[in-house]
Amino acid sequence: MKNIVVTGGSGKAGRAVVRELVEHGHRVLNVDRVPPAEPLCHFLQADLNDMGQAIDALRRAAGTVERRRGFELADAVVHLAAIPAPGLAPDATTFQNNLMSTYNVFSAATLLGVPRVVWASSETLFGLPFTRVAPAFAPITEAHPMLPENGYALAKGMAEEMARQMHRWNPGTSFLGLRISNLIEPREYPMFAGWQHDARIRQWNLWSYVDSRDVARACRLGVEADGGGAEHCIIAAADTVMARPSRDLMAECFPQVPVTRPLGEFETLQSNALAQRLIGYEPQHSWRAAT
Repeated sequence: MKNIVVTGGSGKAGRAVVRELVEHGHRVLNVDRVPPAEPLCHFLQADLNDMGQAIDALRRAAGTVERRRGFELADAVVHLAAIPAPGLAPDATTFQNNLMSTYNVFSAATLLGVPRVVWASSETLFGLPFTRVAPAFAPITEAHPMLPENGYALAKGMAEEMARQMHRWNPGTSFLGLRISNLIEPREYPMFAGWQHDARIRQWNLWSYVDSRDVARACRLGVEADGGGAEHCIIAAADTVMARPSRDLMAECFPQVPVTRPLGEFETLQSNALAQRLIGYEPQHSWRAAT
């Protein structure tokens, strides 16, 4: 059992992560600006753009006031708090909020000696949406160039560099950035039917997605893994959002893009291979099983 702070635990990804961690016996503290709709663990309201509040949140760890004696240091942080996508706020606001809150959480973790930080990076680093620049190759791997197209993605790229440098300064804290694909909750699967008539509707991220329960599992595996350094890996479903073969999708929409190996019929075009090697991640959920 670990004491785990989940920032942004009231959000779309955070709800699933909190549930996963609690169900696997961990003590969890949800740190967010807004209370959760379903109280699964202790909640601390905090603004992580304030360094003092970020430090206090990590020091408080996961026990309630009655259960802990003094302060109890977190064993790990799952950092999800952010404006969750581009276009939800002015670009500069998104960049400033996401970068500074991440800086504060990373700094607090290294200053306090928290051993592990698992955090939400993003698929947007690869150049999404693939409208101005096509992907360099498919399936995309972590070797793909980082081509941020907006402030949201740029902040994620700078946060990956922050993780590398902060680990260099404080090797006792390791970082794992999850380049999460388009997160989908199971209740949203019916909308996939509306995409099937036109492959171009979802070409913007190579028809990728990931079930919220698989994101939660990836976060748990990342916390529980014996990690070192500052790593990052793609987290996607095993398949695409389309009922057409993946190779046919590439041939229609990106004929100029090299497909580097044979593909399974509906295989994801964002590879999970590194996540499997680093933390044993294998996606368990697919929209095909739910329809």
